[in-house]
Amino acid sequence: MNLLHPASWKDYELIDSGEGQKLERFGKYVLIRPEPQAIWSRVLSEKEWSTMANARFDREQKDKFRFSDEVKGGWTRSKGMPESWQVNYQYGELNLTLRLALTSFGHVGVFPEQGENWNFIYDTIKSWKGDRARVLNLFAYTGAASVVARSAGAEVTHVDASRPGLNWANQNMQMNQLTDIRWVYEDAFKFVRREVKRGNKYNGIIMDPPPYGRGPEGEKWTLQEQLNELVRMSSELLEERNRFFILSMYAVGLSALVGLNVSKTHFGDQAYESGEFFLKSAQNRDLPMGTFLRFRS
Repeated sequence: MNLLHPASWKDYELIDSGEGQKLERFGKYVLIRPEPQAIWSRVLSEKEWSTMANARFDREQKDKFRFSDEVKGGWTRSKGMPESWQVNYQYGELNLTLRLALTSFGHVGVFPEQGENWNFIYDTIKSWKGDRARVLNLFAYTGAASVVARSAGAEVTHVDASRPGLNWANQNMQMNQLTDIRWVYEDAFKFVRREVKRGNKYNGIIMDPPPYGRGPEGEKWTLQEQLNELVRMSSELLEERNRFFILSMYAVGLSALVGLNVSKTHFGDQAYESGEFFLKSAQNRDLPMGTFLRFRS
């Protein structure tokens, strides 16, 4: 098992965490957001947190360690804190610009720990110097991984069940002076099932499924019930060579062994990398950010 943290960020910093919250810097703005895994005490004082923060998201619920599906709460912003802004991510020749915003769910449009996967995607596609790679990004959110794959030269199909998410991803594509990402507004499970029937193939498949979700037509997604079948179908879509597979899971309580065992079941023996992502803290309280499984061949 590996423990990986995104070391290439300059526009992101985990300043402190604890007591169910995290203090983070995105570009020049500092935010306070809920974090159910931060059950320890803060290092910095409440006054220091409040002095640094430009915005704070609070949830109105009794159990701060288990987030409900319906968010009640919202942002408190200081004067001068914009609704949206941009950050940059640099890795080798990759120079990524991403739009961030304060959403009603407490998200900002990027999961910083995914930087390690972006590096993996970029390096892998760049190493294939033959035909253009085809990459499928499932549960693709605001499209950072899609933009990275497109920047590396791949043909990208981006699948998500959120219209606002697709619009946001399109903005990220345009900000990076890119074109021709294929946007698919559909339930990821249904899309993969149809792609298998069509006989389509991809060189890379990326998925970061939520624990629970709903498709455009009310389709129910439950990670623990459907992941095994989704990975099985995905194995039929992946080419035999010049290929990669990435599975990320931010589901509290699920071990990295879950993703590893599911992948072994359907992909067989591979040179797997698996483990946990974490965010390195300036206060020596590193924050776990879910599990990952990936391989390339």
